[in-house]
Amino acid sequence: MIPTAQIVGDFAAAAIDRGEVLIAGMAAMLITIFLGPKFIAYLRVKEFGQQIREEGPAGHHEKAGTPTMGGLILFLAIAVPYLVLSDRDTASLAVFGVALACAALGFADDFIKISKRRSLGLAARYKLLGQIAIALALWWIAYDELGLEPTLESRVFDTEIYVGPVLYLILIYFVVAGASNAVNLTDGLDGLAAGSCAIVLLAYMAITITNGQEGLALLSACLVGASIGFLWFNAFPAAIFMGDTGSLGLGGAIGAMAVMTQTELLLIIIGGIFVIEALSVAVQVISFKMFRRRVLLMAPVHHHFELLAWSETKIMLRFWIIAAVCSGIGYVLYQNSIP
Repeated sequence: MIPTAQIVGDFAAAAIDRGEVLIAGMAAMLITIFLGPKFIAYLRVKEFGQQIREEGPAGHHEKAGTPTMGGLILFLAIAVPYLVLSDRDTASLAVFGVALACAALGFADDFIKISKRRSLGLAARYKLLGQIAIALALWWIAYDELGLEPTLESRVFDTEIYVGPVLYLILIYFVVAGASNAVNLTDGLDGLAAGSCAIVLLAYMAITITNGQEGLALLSACLVGASIGFLWFNAFPAAIFMGDTGSLGLGGAIGAMAVMTQTELLLIIIGGIFVIEALSVAVQVISFKMFRRRVLLMAPVHHHFELLAWSETKIMLRFWIIAAVCSGIGYVLYQNSIP
């Protein structure tokens, strides 16, 4: 199997400046912590508060009105150190662009919810069209600009399957759309999505450092730092929610990172916590439609544990543990597959 660092001409094989990567991550975290209070105060003045679904857990109704769209401050904190410190290579710019595009979709969704005072936002068909356009753009950059082979690599069995350009496009769509929507589903408890994203992106920071992909490593550090900084305000009880702006944007970044490191299949393990959340919804819907029975008390699965009287903090910490175990296993499998 040819390492990704040898396939992509834009990536330097030399050792990465780890100090610069660390500085970028710390800068993103500190920007988020510094600007957070002012941004939260601004959102309160503008009454940009969260709209809570009627069918959600009863305990969540008291969260109505909590400032949302925190993804805006999160991505500002990511953008500044990335644009200042990175060489803005094609691969990292592609991931950054996908993240911003997905965040823009999320912003449209959040803004509609806030302006119309309802829990339903952007129509599903527009979100679908947006995700298709994002996947198409990423496919063109990966296949045409960077020359990534249209293959599906199994790091576990050290094999690769040639899928061709068309199936490669479909694969990229499912990876980006799947990751962004899965993170969005996970964003249902204070701190759960932000912490889980930080853990998964930390694994990708390690992978990109291993590959010598300096731009992607620096961007990963910014994403990790901003997510941790956001937790300063988003941990239970949350003073602000990231909204779809943040969850779709971070999910898009994770999906695009998987494409650029050719770990699309391994993402199922690295992002195992998001797979569990998404599968819980799928199983619940299929079970109810086919058998008129619910497998869980409520989906996604974190709501199931809420209804079993688990505290939000207990659920959050245990899900973080699962995320850390999955990411650790995924990184070890990746490292062992490198010749």
